[in-house]
Amino acid sequence: MTRRRAGSTSRVWRKALALLVLCAVSTVSVSANAANVEGMRLWAAPDHARLVFDLSGAVDANVFTLDSPSRLVIDIDASQMGTDPRTLPLEGSAIAAVRTGKRNGDDLRVVLDLNREIEPRHFTLPPNDQYGHRLVVDLEYPGENAIENPIDPIESMIREQEIAAQRASVQRSIDGVDGREPAPPEDVAATKAQPHPKRDIIIAIDAGHGGEDPGAIGPSGTREKDVVLEISRRLAKKVNAAAGFKAVLIRDGDYYIGLRQRTELAREQKADFFVSIHADAFASPRPQGSSVYALSQRGASSETAQWLANSENRADLIGGVDGNLSLRDKDQVLRGVLLDLTMTATLNDSLSIGGQVLDQLGRVNRLHKSRVEQAGFMVLKSPDIPSLLVETGFISNPDEERRLKSASHQEHIATALFNGVKGHFERYPPPTSLLAWQRDNQRGPLGDEYRIRSGDTLSAIAVQHGVPVSHLKQANDLNGDVIRVGQVLRIPNS
Repeated sequence: MTRRRAGSTSRVWRKALALLVLCAVSTVSVSANAANVEGMRLWAAPDHARLVFDLSGAVDANVFTLDSPSRLVIDIDASQMGTDPRTLPLEGSAIAAVRTGKRNGDDLRVVLDLNREIEPRHFTLPPNDQYGHRLVVDLEYPGENAIENPIDPIESMIREQEIAAQRASVQRSIDGVDGREPAPPEDVAATKAQPHPKRDIIIAIDAGHGGEDPGAIGPSGTREKDVVLEISRRLAKKVNAAAGFKAVLIRDGDYYIGLRQRTELAREQKADFFVSIHADAFASPRPQGSSVYALSQRGASSETAQWLANSENRADLIGGVDGNLSLRDKDQVLRGVLLDLTMTATLNDSLSIGGQVLDQLGRVNRLHKSRVEQAGFMVLKSPDIPSLLVETGFISNPDEERRLKSASHQEHIATALFNGVKGHFERYPPPTSLLAWQRDNQRGPLGDEYRIRSGDTLSAIAVQHGVPVSHLKQANDLNGDVIRVGQVLRIPNS
């Protein structure tokens, strides 16, 4: 009886042991397929926020929104949180708070409490040279402008009219060559009767890389994205301080913008010129000096330029965008021969500006190339905006890395860039610009006309210019006090 009881007990223990081993194997199998969230990174832009989960392995995720209150839910299968989400810098983003918890035992749930309307999208990225597996969640803000300080609507309207007139002129030339009856030009008398717009020349300044794309990294850890943003901000200040110029910063913070989107934003802002600012790098620490690149229609002008173009274009792959996609045509007007003519004129302007910029850079820094190089950079593929890519120096060179971090050297680079751009537009100002008006009338920055802005009144304008209201009315044939935004008033001598 005792033996049977002992044998029975032994069998029970063996079964229990087998069950424990099976459970342990099952647990190990689940753990082997699980992924830890090793880090979370957030970048806030004016029109979106990007949240990146750094993962120890590949994952499946489900992302959806909930209302009342507004939340974004991110479910990551078979994962666990290995970092503290409370350290995320939420300021400036649509995220008010982050909460985490377990779901269905093994899954991770991350809940983002939202303070504004969003349109989410997400995707996963495989490991690359800089990062491991990643889950990227973009929170896009519908209706928001990616540019923090967009151009004035009146300036935009003037630019649109100018662009339309230029296209019409080109189209008339094409019609004449093809034997078709040219379209009648605008009434010159009526055009001259209108006050000169004296618009600002719009300079789009693009700080390369940003966000999860640091660009090149120097020997002491200096990141390209930080250096070029500082130079871009300094350049923007110089542009805005000059009469007749207006700067638009494509990126004014540490966030990523797709390469094609950068040129699209410049076009939306009706830019007269686009400059993308970078810091060069090479496997060897010896190369040094600044370089200026314009677009090549037939490929790169040197083997180095080709390698560099491919390197910069791969930045979109870091950001989760296919870097091999070509820039789409702006509209139907730019197709065929009209596109060819426009691109040729744009490239000629780019090379002209590039020559002046290179000359100015040579006064403050060693030049890596003594002429404007040409390569297939994606950010230069805008058919209607003269564009340059400037490599301010080699961040991979220890001496130049130290200089690029220097505020005084950044200031010198920004000054050189602006002097080069300004020199070109002083010689070839757009016809509706203040610089063109000054050239044609041989006048200085202070003219005798005033364009009305939102909030202006006739009496306030009279006080501002020290003239009686009656004189202001008489000079402009005004019967009453009604004025409209965008209207140009002639200011009589007091």
